Amino acid sequence: MLTTLRRATTWLDDGFRVPGTSFRFGLDPILGLVPGIGDAAGAALSASIIATAVRSGVSRFTLLRMATNVAIDAALGVVPILGDLFDAAWKANRRNLDLLERHAVAPPEAERADRLFVVAVLVSLGLLCLALIIAGALLSVAILRLLIP
Repeated sequence: MLTTLRRATTWLDDGFRVPGTSFRFGLDPILGLVPGIGDAAGAALSASIIATAVRSGVSRFTLLRMATNVAIDAALGVVPILGDLFDAAWKANRRNLDLLERHAVAPPEAERADRLFVVAVLVSLGLLCLALIIAGALLSVAILRLLIP
């Protein structure tokens, strides 16, 4: 399972290199170019790492850190252009995969996240995705009104 997540993370965060530099980016910031829907899709794809972390029995603290990484990535990614540049640099999926791999090597003694906590985190991420779709739609309408008098 970690091999599949590593491959997905590479495509989402590190799949392409800017020629002449060491800077890498993936499909996640490219998806983010579509207002609202792209950022929500990126957050939904990031949820696969979180789902694997839940099945692996990560602690509440680790799960919360992972969800926070995705939330920061998605919320700031909503800002046109600057948000996509931030998304390319933040690499929430890479951060979350690193957290999951650290857990796999040396599971902490902390209590694993219970069902209610997991549901609360996933519902929060779902609501964030919905808010991003709405914000993207409103932003698109506002931009169109400015461009088309």
